[in-house]
Amino acid sequence: MAKVYPNVAPTTAKEKQRLFNSKSANDALDAEVVLTVWKKSLLFNCHGFTVYDGKGNLVFRVDNYMATSGNNGEIVLMDAAGKPLLTIRRKRLSLGDNWLVYEGETAINPRFLVKKHVNILNTKYLAHVSPASGSNKNKESVGGVAFGVDVFRLIVDPEMDTSVAMAMVILLDQMFGSARR
Repeated sequence: MAKVYPNVAPTTAKEKQRLFNSKSANDALDAEVVLTVWKKSLLFNCHGFTVYDGKGNLVFRVDNYMATSGNNGEIVLMDAAGKPLLTIRRKRLSLGDNWLVYEGETAINPRFLVKKHVNILNTKYLAHVSPASGSNKNKESVGGVAFGVDVFRLIVDPEMDTSVAMAMVILLDQMFGSARR
């Protein structure tokens, strides 16, 4: 298997500020963000995601400790340093599958609600969410060989927050799972 491990993003505040200042405001607004999503946790015996930017720096990680016990009630999206950015909680006492997405580790004022679409008439909709922009594509190595379904590119338009786009990937995985689970 090809190497997927990149450099770790800078964790000190001084290094983060230096990188932030080096980027111009126009570049951040005009360019889409290309992320490499690897459906594997960095921790042993955990399910989750590891997300890298175009330079190979770790951007996000998700470590789901409860995946083996069947309790997928809460998932935390963290930055490279381990700081919680978004918490995804499954709403238990509802007729359909509903998830609430919160800022950080709070449990008040959800940022948005996602409902799994019940597919009675075989429509194209997977879930009901507010409009967002982005896409994903299978990741390929330099030689053109595909990595498989566990590694893909997530292309996020400049108008959308990358953490929200990654939350949507996590939610779709929770709704429909994968063949390996």
